[in-house]
Amino acid sequence: MRFLYPYCVVVLILSTTQLLQAAEMLYPLSVAATDKGPLYVADRKLPGIWSVEQGKAASYFTGSKVFRTPLNAVRCVAIDNEGRVLAGDSSTRDVYRFEKAGAQPQPLTNGGIGIPMDVVVLKNGDLLVSDLELHQIWKVPAAGGKPTLFAKVEAPRGLALDQAENLWVVSGTADQLLKVSPDGKVSVVVKGRPFNFPHDVVVLDDGSAIVSDGYEKALWKVAADGTTEKWVSGEPFINPVGITRQGQNILVADPHAKTVFSVDPEKNVSDLLKP
Repeated sequence: MRFLYPYCVVVLILSTTQLLQAAEMLYPLSVAATDKGPLYVADRKLPGIWSVEQGKAASYFTGSKVFRTPLNAVRCVAIDNEGRVLAGDSSTRDVYRFEKAGAQPQPLTNGGIGIPMDVVVLKNGDLLVSDLELHQIWKVPAAGGKPTLFAKVEAPRGLALDQAENLWVVSGTADQLLKVSPDGKVSVVVKGRPFNFPHDVVVLDDGSAIVSDGYEKALWKVAADGTTEKWVSGEPFINPVGITRQGQNILVADPHAKTVFSVDPEKNVSDLLKP
């Protein structure tokens, strides 16, 4: 009997440790947010999506580790015009929508996407999806259905829409930042390869843009004329990947730091998961 109490203490400690580990991000790749409300973070190794409120992460959806099951290889997350969560998954080659918290993800294209790297939502509710495997930007009807070709872009990654609904695209080829007009015409914003390994982009109100660069541990600022300069670099970034806007701040998913950072207009960086 005298060993029962120590045993219970050990079990309690182990259980508490497991709970703490379960609330830690493993490999956050993408972050989505509105000006108010929770953040949503795609975690490739969870696999699934976290919701983050007041510095605390909780599982929004945890997928199976069985390949070709929903969100087994989640790569991006977004929020549609009705506040519903969207997620791109390369294991099932699809984009999913959650009708509400706690609901099962609903496939929108019946496996019509190759490797969905990013998703943005047009004003009419249609989706634009970058496909790294098929080197295309797809348009997906708001209600779901067969994707149609919006633009041909080599090695597309991160996407962002500006106020005129021009689509900004990070490309892994000769010219690293492109712009696609609403009628599908592609033009070059940044010529050549000034970035080391760009991943995502957001567009600011003044027409400039921010590009994440994991290998440089940096965020770059791109002026309206296409000139580039490092905006924020080095610690605490380890591998800044997915970025989005929340008000005037830039949110940054860093899979190696296992967290999400917030960068304000004065370039102050804070860890959203640390008190």
